[in-house]
This record gives sequence, structure tokens and C-alpha cells, in this order.
Amino acid sequence: MIVSRMKPPYEITTSILKLITSISEKIGEVKANFLNKPSPKLWKQSRIKTIHSSLKIEGNTLTEEQITAILERKRVIGPKKDIVEVLNAVDIYENLENYNPKNEKSFC
Repeated sequence: MIVSRMKPPYEITTSILKLITSISEKIGEVKANFLNKPSPKLWKQSRIKTIHSSLKIEGNTLTEEQITAILERKRVIGPKKDIVEVLNAVDIYENLENYNPKNEKSFC
């Protein structure tokens, strides 16, 4: 059996190869973003641990369980100032993208 090789009706140039490579890289980035998306449960646990650790350094006495309850809008027994600190930290983390670290008012 004789197989004839047909030439494509176009010429593969360096520009075309660069464009194909760029498109392939973009597709890879999109796929990687879907793979690296943390689960909501993991994200919530991480936020609780971050808030707990940050506030513990400042002397906050609330436990991770109490912070979890505050995040779930449940009632918590504890020092009022500690509860307010947690609520403030939650507010900051939820609005972090709205702050500008180069702006003094935003920083304060």
C-alpha cells in the first residue's frame, strides 16, 4: 500500500509555533487554577487558625472552637474585648482586598 503525504495548505512558521506555545501555556494555567483551588472547608479552617494565632499573640483568650462559633454567628461566652477582637479580625480578612497598604488611612 502506498501512502501519499499531502502537504497542508499552509506553512508552519516560527510565529505560528510561538502562538501555539503561548496558547498551550495559557490552557495549562487555567487548568492549574482549577486544580489548586482550595476547598471551602480547608479555607475556613485556615482562616480560623490564622485569626486564633494572630490574636493569641496579642493576649486573646478565645479558643479555636469559640472563634469557629463566632464565624458561624453562634453565641460565645468570653471576655467582650476578645469577642470584639475576633469580629474585627474577621471583618479585616473579609475586606482585605479593599485595603491599600500604601495608604496611611487604609493602613490604620
